[in-house]
Amino acid sequence: MRPKYNFILLSIVFLLSIPINAQIVNGADLLFSENLNLITKKNVGAVCNHTSLLTDGTHLVDALIEQKGVTVKVIFTPEHGFKGSAEAGEHIDYKNNLYKEVPIVSLYGKDRKPTKENLTDVDVLIFDIQDIGARFYTYISTLYYVLESAGENNIPVIILDRPNPIGGSYVDGPVLDEKYKSFVGIAQIPITHGMTVGELAKYFVGEKLISSWKNISLTVINCKNWKREIPSEFNSNWNSPSPNINSLETALVYPGICLLEGTNVSEGRGTYYPFLQVGAPFINAEQVIEKLNLLKIESAEFQPVSFTPKNIAAMATNPKYENTVCSGIKIKITEPTKFESVKFGVKLLHVLVKLYGNKIKFNDSFDRLAGTDVLRKQLKNKNLSDQIFASWQSDLTKFIKKRNQYLLY
Repeated sequence: MRPKYNFILLSIVFLLSIPINAQIVNGADLLFSENLNLITKKNVGAVCNHTSLLTDGTHLVDALIEQKGVTVKVIFTPEHGFKGSAEAGEHIDYKNNLYKEVPIVSLYGKDRKPTKENLTDVDVLIFDIQDIGARFYTYISTLYYVLESAGENNIPVIILDRPNPIGGSYVDGPVLDEKYKSFVGIAQIPITHGMTVGELAKYFVGEKLISSWKNISLTVINCKNWKREIPSEFNSNWNSPSPNINSLETALVYPGICLLEGTNVSEGRGTYYPFLQVGAPFINAEQVIEKLNLLKIESAEFQPVSFTPKNIAAMATNPKYENTVCSGIKIKITEPTKFESVKFGVKLLHVLVKLYGNKIKFNDSFDRLAGTDVLRKQLKNKNLSDQIFASWQSDLTKFIKKRNQYLLY
């Protein structure tokens, strides 16, 4: 048989040997099955929350405690706390709280990063938290500060990687202007970065975005069988990473709809469909849907909806328009792989400003969420959506070029 045909035959055999829809194996599972040498005879600090689960449902901290030769010295938790039940923006102070005799330290209270005192006797930090792929979702800000503290205190960091649930190919939105750096915009990345936590960690360090980058010893344990081109299986076995992201569909719309938090339009908090329904007392749902349908957004459908935001424990305290009837739209994603959340959010805002003019108010948080003041000015000036998208493309292209060298999948 000729060499060329030998190669073709071997290629076919190799492709047929790859399992179809192979189960994703997270870095947490692979730590125990393949990488125990990294933590054996070590004192560990675990940065984690309720999403830090192995495939069999065991929590990372429980698995570490049970592992011979490993001592868990401290647990660090991000926004929403160890159980993921605290409301967005709620500061947490565990004081003297323990989990199985291990102290818990909040990184969303008076401190945003581990202190030198917190890290006494810690040999290695393990980070295992499920992110959702948006710049203003604060788990990656906690990652940033954990890395910074690790570098300052010469403590190695192990990232147990997990998939980006909204996919690893959708990169969109304005790249953060340094002037608007905050806890909801920690680094110069776009609104959707299309990266996993492990890839972001490598990017933060490799691009020298962290002051202590020279001293950061970083190890990423990759997950297996994840395909970055597609979002996670739609709404299958969804473990809500925070109270208001209660489905994958919600995570998919979140990067664009979250911009409404910086306006006087309700993003649906105070209902059981946050980010999937939006509105305000002055909005005419049929008008908005008519304008959106003219834009031919083929990856989503819209229905008129009426809702009344309420105080819901752990989800929303004092939501916009509490106890007031709002009219608006409910969003249904029909093609998850094609839905462009950031562009949709901008198109929706453009429609609302065009229809309701000065009734649409922007508050101080809008620029922090957008990462720039340019988007707000463009919307208020009623710039065309395509002009807005074109204005951030140059910075986005530069980011994508830099990003490519840090991709692991």
